[in-house]
Amino acid sequence: MSIGGCGDVSDPVGVSIGQAAALYGLVPSTLRWWEAAGVLPEPPRINGRRVYPETELRRIGLAYLCCVVGGMPLDQAALVTTGTHPNREWRSAVHAHTGVVQARIARLRGALGYLAHLALCPDDDVVRDCEHLEGELATHTPRGFVAEDVLVTAARAFPPARARSHRDETARRGDETPVPSGRCAVCAGALTQPARGRKRVYCSAACRQNRYRATARHQSGELP
Repeated sequence: MSIGGCGDVSDPVGVSIGQAAALYGLVPSTLRWWEAAGVLPEPPRINGRRVYPETELRRIGLAYLCCVVGGMPLDQAALVTTGTHPNREWRSAVHAHTGVVQARIARLRGALGYLAHLALCPDDDVVRDCEHLEGELATHTPRGFVAEDVLVTAARAFPPARARSHRDETARRGDETPVPSGRCAVCAGALTQPARGRKRVYCSAACRQNRYRATARHQSGELP
């Protein structure tokens, strides 16, 4: 059987899924995942195996740029990569994600500014000795919403968080597994949850891969 002039997966016209993934430093499961999410169409097959011609290799590269480099959510990246949406529609998705990235950059700049400030602290015990700590807490944490000078008094002014069914001292199995929320489990970037289906935990493929790598290092005892 021949598709698009390909006699087998070694034909110069097309390559296997492993070769297609390796071209961009990915693993085959990532391409299958992107196919399932609609970022990539399923390629032609020869003898039941996926074959990627030049056009689909370009599409994988565009998916990499959108998902890994640009950090776009998969559903938004699909508007760009599939070639089935008008220019105005997919560019609107890009502009929307640009705003998300700009907000993330602003948070990272704030983090960088604080860490640069913290690195100048001369105290060995910051909690005990730093005369600026209270001001930093008031400026950078929700503690600043309460005017009380004493932290114990300020803490009593906050409503308690919703009680959990287990004690704080008891470790719960699966604590290392992130749960869906309004923020990415890796970078804390804003998440837009779908109305139906599985809830998102990560804002991008890059963040998902970073979490997998961090988990693997933790399980092997390797330092981050």
